[in-house]
Amino acid sequence: MASRAQPLDPVARAGIGAIGLVLAVTLLPLAAVALAAEGEARLSASDFAAIRFTVLQAALSAGLSCALAVPVARALARRRFPGRGALVTLMGAPFILPVVVAVFGLLAIFGRAGLLNAVLEAIGLPRIDIFGMTGVVLAHVFLNLPLAVRLLLSAWARIPAERLRLATALGFGPGQMERHFHWPVLREVLPGAFAAIFLICTTSFAVALILGGGPRATTVELAIYQAFRFDFDLGRAALLGLVQVAISAVAALSVLRLTDVRDLGAGRDRAMPAWPGLGRGAVVLDWAAIACAALFLVLPIALVALRGAVALPGLPGVVWAAAGRSILLALASAALATLLALAAAALMQAGRAARRGVETASFFGIAVSPLVIGTGLFLLLRPLASPEALALPVTGAVNAVAALPFILRSLSPALAEAQATQGRLAVSLGMPAWQAWRLAYLPRLARPLGFGAGLAAALSMGDLGVIALFSVTDTSTLPLEMYRLMGSYRTDDAGGAALLLLILSLGLFYLFDRAGRAG
Repeated sequence: MASRAQPLDPVARAGIGAIGLVLAVTLLPLAAVALAAEGEARLSASDFAAIRFTVLQAALSAGLSCALAVPVARALARRRFPGRGALVTLMGAPFILPVVVAVFGLLAIFGRAGLLNAVLEAIGLPRIDIFGMTGVVLAHVFLNLPLAVRLLLSAWARIPAERLRLATALGFGPGQMERHFHWPVLREVLPGAFAAIFLICTTSFAVALILGGGPRATTVELAIYQAFRFDFDLGRAALLGLVQVAISAVAALSVLRLTDVRDLGAGRDRAMPAWPGLGRGAVVLDWAAIACAALFLVLPIALVALRGAVALPGLPGVVWAAAGRSILLALASAALATLLALAAAALMQAGRAARRGVETASFFGIAVSPLVIGTGLFLLLRPLASPEALALPVTGAVNAVAALPFILRSLSPALAEAQATQGRLAVSLGMPAWQAWRLAYLPRLARPLGFGAGLAAALSMGDLGVIALFSVTDTSTLPLEMYRLMGSYRTDDAGGAALLLLILSLGLFYLFDRAGRAG
């Protein structure tokens, strides 16, 4: 086909190997765990309770995140004020913030010794308990509310300024603005946002491990961890892994079937005018929504920074050693994820069938439980080395595969654009494949590659998953050491570790993203 850039073919062939590696890393371990199981595996009553809790907390978390995001995103779309850009940037950090840091910040406010309980005790009211369903849902809303806000805000930002000017000229009131500008965006974005957040919450591990637990607040992911860590029941773990894949598949299919993409019109990229049809009540509600969202998102992180700054210099040596291992692990995971994403994105340009195949294969990286993948890889590699020696390499590989779908979202469109422009010129000049990539494609891919590498590094830096199963002191990472400090009630050292983890995660993302922008 003349419009397709031939220099992409060698990298596309590498993409076949990359997708094969992803499928091998996700499906073969699941099969290995199932084959290693002894006897017939059955789900117990507690497992069915974990399934019900997983679906219920994910539905509540997704519903609350989307419902609260509507007034916040609408207010940000309609208002212009100093610091708005910084606040919107904060709305883009749900995947970058380490989960254990977010939980630590929420405990500083809503925990037994948190600010809220101190205020309630001072005024004579009973304390609240954050653990269980309440804490799990609260943490998931904290992590995913920014994602829902950004999705809605991006959709409202696509409305052409000319349509708003026309609405102003026609004297639109609040009802007409709702019908023509607000509801179309909500119908387009909310179903997909709900399904995406639901999928994220069903596969969450660290939140349930710290804030859940117990028979009434156990997720499928936590049940898999317990089956491995305490019972070593491989058959039950494999069966729960399949259940998790089924739940994730339903959520993923809902994203495709429920999302209704609507044409909001085209414009000339003019500055957005003031929204018409807004009375004093709307102004007050907008500012109240912005203030509450900013307080909810910023205060926990601010408390982590304030409390951790005192303990940071006196952290024990084991924490600093774990931080060094986490940095090396994050860099290796980012490099592997970026290479896999680059090859997979090249393969996606081969046609619609290839695109769907790559998207389906990458889905398994987040649908299959990382704990099942990690244990299966240990079973497959056990003849070569001990689990402790393989803890860090296996964790890095699992983190890279889990980050792949998110990197592809930004890399594939950029590569398609580069292929449609520089690719044709490279073909007409008869450039070899390596030269076309070096001169025509990679310069155009610098920004998404930097963003993707930073995202993968931050995700790996804050991950508390596979490493929690098989790590010992010599192979522990910073999130695991922080979790151990929290479990031993060394809150001061845990606060210092939280601040260190926050600085390293955001720092790695910033360095990679800035390098991509400079390139």
